[in-house]
Amino acid sequence: MNAPLRKSRPYIFWGQTQSLCETCLKLVPTKIQISGNEVWYEKRCKEHGVQSTLVSTDAAYWRLCKDFIKPGDRPLQFQHRTEFGCPYDCGLCPDHEQHSCLALIEITEHCNLTCPVCFAESSPARTKFTPLATVERMLDALVASEGEPDLVQISGGEPTLHPDFFEILDAVRARPIRHVMINTNGLRIAREKDFVARLAENKRGLEVYLQFDSLQRDALIDLRGADLRKIRQQALENLEHYGVSTTLVATIKRGVNDAEIGDIVRHALTWKCVRGVTLQPVQDAGRNENFDKTTDRIMLSEIRTRVVETGVFGDKDMIPLPCNPESISIGYGLRNGEKVLPLTSLLQQEQLVAVMPNTISPEKYPMLREKFQEKFLDLFSLSSGPLNTSERVCELLCCLPSFEVPQGLTYENVFRVTIVQFLDRFNFCVGNVKRSCIHFVTEQGAIIPFDTYNLFYRNGKIDGIRASLAAQASEGALQA
Repeated sequence: MNAPLRKSRPYIFWGQTQSLCETCLKLVPTKIQISGNEVWYEKRCKEHGVQSTLVSTDAAYWRLCKDFIKPGDRPLQFQHRTEFGCPYDCGLCPDHEQHSCLALIEITEHCNLTCPVCFAESSPARTKFTPLATVERMLDALVASEGEPDLVQISGGEPTLHPDFFEILDAVRARPIRHVMINTNGLRIAREKDFVARLAENKRGLEVYLQFDSLQRDALIDLRGADLRKIRQQALENLEHYGVSTTLVATIKRGVNDAEIGDIVRHALTWKCVRGVTLQPVQDAGRNENFDKTTDRIMLSEIRTRVVETGVFGDKDMIPLPCNPESISIGYGLRNGEKVLPLTSLLQQEQLVAVMPNTISPEKYPMLREKFQEKFLDLFSLSSGPLNTSERVCELLCCLPSFEVPQGLTYENVFRVTIVQFLDRFNFCVGNVKRSCIHFVTEQGAIIPFDTYNLFYRNGKIDGIRASLAAQASEGALQA
């Protein structure tokens, strides 16, 4: 007998999730497929058919992320009941798996730029400023949820334009919030040295989150609509002069500024005030002019590869962040001028039960292993605010028996590179969004994941979705 030969599928079926139809944004069943070194979602929408979307170019790293998942920390309060299921009950609802490691408070829609890429769709034409009393209620809602929030980011629009900006900063200081970041395009910081001097009066526990997408004119025009090179230079000079801790944050778009990732990281190390770089693949939400899925999307895995190519952090140093490992990769190091000693390169194993090379066997010293793991998790958590990062570095190094803690170690000696990939209609995954730890606080006191807020909640699209789901449930009940 000549039985016909069976053919193997051209991929490994890894599992199943729920993602979004890229046309109608409905929740759809989704196969997770590994093909070679790539990870793909195959979505099936009843109305719009099958869609295949690349979500990672490094299957080995994608698998590794699963080993970094740890139990989430629940908030003290939930703000919304679970009714329709994720992602339609954000608020936070009891079905969410992670508290707010980082909370954004948007204080204005007004901005002095109209960036072609802006998830908030801010512009000079928008004139709303959130009243101070409302901002205080938002902060109180966060404190009620978190107790002592680790990290609040004051955002917008351009928050430094708010007429009550320093009163808002005082309101943050008046609450048990450990650390505050100012999310800014840097125009006011560059143009008004007195403004930076006043920021410096509050600089303990404060950091400027400075938009810094490129060192090249064309890329800045594409992403920001203006050549901001001189603005960025002057802003950094002013922040350096007053010693204000700064993180450079770059939105990365394929073919526009992805080739500059190494240059941005190396440039950051030339400034004493810069504590690190955050790299964000462009999220297709809000204003995203002329965005093309096939040419403009870039994966976290690709950005991570570019970071490794810089030589500042190696492949073993850029690890998944345990808070939300598939969406955030981070590398920490001790800095001496422009030189960085990666902390994670001290560790032999890739998982969180690692020890110093060739000095101790974890099996023989379980107490040390457990202590080390605890300190490691504390340090490499997004909730490890910059205010106490140097202390946590000391605690970590003390657990390494052959590593001396440097004298006078401060936050100035810490350097990090963080890659934060927000979910959109292409890479959305229900399991992933449930672990989201970066949240918006709304004026109504709701706390909503960054990913779902920009997809469904900012523009009010959720109201129509919920009405439709309620109607379907009512119709089903009548038929039953």
